[in-house]
Amino acid sequence: MTIQFTNDMTDVVATRRYLHQHPELGLSEFNTSDFVAAQLTALGYEVTRGLGQTGLVASLKNGTSTRSVGIRADIDALPIEEETGAEYASKTKGLMHACGHDGHTAMLLGAAKILAERRNFDGTIHLVFQPAEENFGGAKLMIDDGLFDRFPCDAVFGLHNDPALGFGLIGVKEGPMMAAVDECRITVNGRGGHGAEPQDTADPIVCGASIIMALQTISSRNIHPLDSMVVTVGAFHAGMASNVIPERAEMLLTIRSFDPKVRDELERRIRMIAEGQAASYGMSVTLDYNRGYEATINHKAETDFVRDLASRVVGADKVVDLERPSMGSEDFAYMLQERPGSYFLLGTKRTENDPPLHHPRFDFNDDAIPIGVNFWVELAEAYLPAK
Repeated sequence: MTIQFTNDMTDVVATRRYLHQHPELGLSEFNTSDFVAAQLTALGYEVTRGLGQTGLVASLKNGTSTRSVGIRADIDALPIEEETGAEYASKTKGLMHACGHDGHTAMLLGAAKILAERRNFDGTIHLVFQPAEENFGGAKLMIDDGLFDRFPCDAVFGLHNDPALGFGLIGVKEGPMMAAVDECRITVNGRGGHGAEPQDTADPIVCGASIIMALQTISSRNIHPLDSMVVTVGAFHAGMASNVIPERAEMLLTIRSFDPKVRDELERRIRMIAEGQAASYGMSVTLDYNRGYEATINHKAETDFVRDLASRVVGADKVVDLERPSMGSEDFAYMLQERPGSYFLLGTKRTENDPPLHHPRFDFNDDAIPIGVNFWVELAEAYLPAK
């Protein structure tokens, strides 16, 4: 039997749309942080600011239990020019909430209000409003600022909306949930000259093209077929004119993986291929290889807890065990390295043609707000049951 929802979400929808109109990039979420802090202070939460620069934690204690739970929402936006045409569209040129963090923040604020009013729990709830998920690893910055030392959590939970998942579904997965992400910039150092006299040059475009094709063999010939990984060349820049061979060519790569050994092998092979291909053309390369977010690995007990709770909140027919992890990345990974917990998905699909996340026409589905709000309330109360 499913739990009866609290459905009057007028204020939460208004909050979501206010946040949507005022997007801010990671570590610049000053207005967002002020707004969130004011709402929570008015509800009686103890608010601590400045973790990860613009992040904050709102704590509410009830009863005598020493147990605690952390619930996280990300608050940053993206450098994308909005094309939704919504009456509440972004008022900041070149910035928009294209990933639904406005929805995540609004839902947690809505849950905060109900939790403060009902106080039907025994222990301490820590609501973590995290900056810079999209770029600077705000989760790690908060941890480095003492997040879990100052606000002990027996477990942490986070959700993300998914416009490709059926509306109202809760998607869960034990173990690997999202990939580790690395980036690499490869610069081919050639010798430029006239396009009509290529024999007098060392053409970095031809060499770069060879490197790109050779990189495709990593998946097919170097990594075990059952190990998930991606190497994508997302940009290739060289030259300005048809009759000029440039001095340099530059390519930008994104690299995704789950297994640390695979991650190390990917870096080794990318370096070897780039250097070897360049040498075969009589050129050299410069590699700038940067390790990014770790893989997001869910813990079994907490994932089982989310699955069981979702069966009661939305119904067993609305709970989906995801077949495979996503090759996307998420800095909630750092929180899961420090504390047991689980990261799950909330389906917000409207139609088959919904714009995906990070698209200029993406807009969080407000119809999903009651589900997210009520789920967070039930999760906190179930994890910290009242005596």
